[in-house]
Amino acid sequence: MRVMSRWLQSIFVVAILALATAGAHAQLVPGKDYLVLKSPQPTLAGKNIEVMEFFWYGCPHCAHLQPSLHEWLKRKPADVTLRRQPAAFQDNWVQLARTYYAIEALDAVDKLHLDLFDAIHKTKVLNPPALAKDQKPLFDWVAAKGVNRQKFEEAYKSFGVSSKSQRTIDITSSYDITGTPTLVIDGKYLIGPGMAPSKADNSVNYEIFFKRVDQLIDMARKSRGGK
Repeated sequence: MRVMSRWLQSIFVVAILALATAGAHAQLVPGKDYLVLKSPQPTLAGKNIEVMEFFWYGCPHCAHLQPSLHEWLKRKPADVTLRRQPAAFQDNWVQLARTYYAIEALDAVDKLHLDLFDAIHKTKVLNPPALAKDQKPLFDWVAAKGVNRQKFEEAYKSFGVSSKSQRTIDITSSYDITGTPTLVIDGKYLIGPGMAPSKADNSVNYEIFFKRVDQLIDMARKSRGGK
C-alpha cells in the first residue's frame, strides 16, 4: 500500500505540473488574464514592441516584481523595449516620480533604480512619507551611492523634471491604471501580476506571469503583421 501511495502521489504531482504548464500556455482570456485598453496609447519604441512598466518606489509589490523583471529582461525578444513609467494616483505619489526622473536625467537608472527599492523596502533607510517633507535623506543616500549630490539636487529641482513629475497623474489615468505594478504591452494590453495564477502559498507566480507577458507580446507582434 505504501508503494502504491507513493506511485499515486507521483502521478498527482505530475498532473499538477502539467496543468500549471498548460495554464501558462493556454489562450489568454481578455477581461480575466489581461485587459484591453479602451483607447490605445502611442508608444515610443519605434519599430520595437514596447513593454511599459508602471511602478511606484513606495509600492512593495513593485519591489517584489523587480528581480523577476530583471531576469526577464535578460531573455526578452530582441524586438522588445522596456519603458519605465512612474505611476501616481494622488499628489503624495509625485515626489517619488520626481526621484525617478532625476535619476533618469543623470543617466543613473542602472546604478540606482533597484537599490532605491531596497533602500525603501529592505534596509528601510528611506521613508516615502518623510521624503515628501524633507529630501535631505534622499540626497545623502544618492551621494553615498557615488552620484554627485549637487548634480542630483539640480536635476531633482529642475523645470524639466518638475514638469514630467506633474504629468504622472494624467499619464496614469490615460492608461486606465488602477494599481501597481502594471505592464502595458505595445500601448494596447494591460496585465498585472495579480492576474496570473498564484503559487500554493498564495504568492505571485512570476514565471507564469512573464510567460503571459510573452504571449501578449506575440499578440502585439501579430497585430502589427509580424510573426
